[in-house]
Amino acid sequence: MANSQLLLIADDPLVRAGLAALLTTEESVRLVGQTDSANALSDLTLYQPDVVLWDLGWETPTKIPANLPPLAEQLPLILLLTVDDDETSAIMPAELLNLSVSALLPRNVRLELLLTAITTVRQGLLVLDPMFRHLIKAPTLSPSGYELTEPLTQRETEVLQLLAEGLANKTIARRLDISDNTVKFHVKAILTKLNAESRTEAVVRATRLGLILL
Repeated sequence: MANSQLLLIADDPLVRAGLAALLTTEESVRLVGQTDSANALSDLTLYQPDVVLWDLGWETPTKIPANLPPLAEQLPLILLLTVDDDETSAIMPAELLNLSVSALLPRNVRLELLLTAITTVRQGLLVLDPMFRHLIKAPTLSPSGYELTEPLTQRETEVLQLLAEGLANKTIARRLDISDNTVKFHVKAILTKLNAESRTEAVVRATRLGLILL
């Protein structure tokens, strides 16, 4: 896949500058433009990106930016979001996903995971950080056609991510400091919840649901 042509949106000039400094050093991404939320939609024609990265700021917004819904319908949109404990006044991640947002990541996401998300959303997949998956009943939100019989636990998600990296049960047990039998128990639960017959099928389904990053 060719390098991603990325448009960066952030209302804080310092945030834009910081993210731009990180991304311009990466070979897999070409930063084609930077803008603010007010000009986000009009600047799509100017910059013609493949993917849009939008930083929503230090505080969880209380309303959805006007340009966000139409932009999400046109291109893969990755949102960097701060989660507020006050769920009554802040936009919730579920609301954003219902607008066809392609990825929700925390603002302190590691660069390598952000780059993976940029590549992943271009393939039409949904990417959710684990912190957001705990807030959202994700099965009904994924366009992949797959569903979970019930949500994965935090530990099951960790095991699933390591399965996706091709690690054996014994290695996973050492990595998570749990027993081999506990790993086997989690793997069985993962296969059941994903309605998968093999570890490989579970990873494929989980990726299409946006449960893990590859």
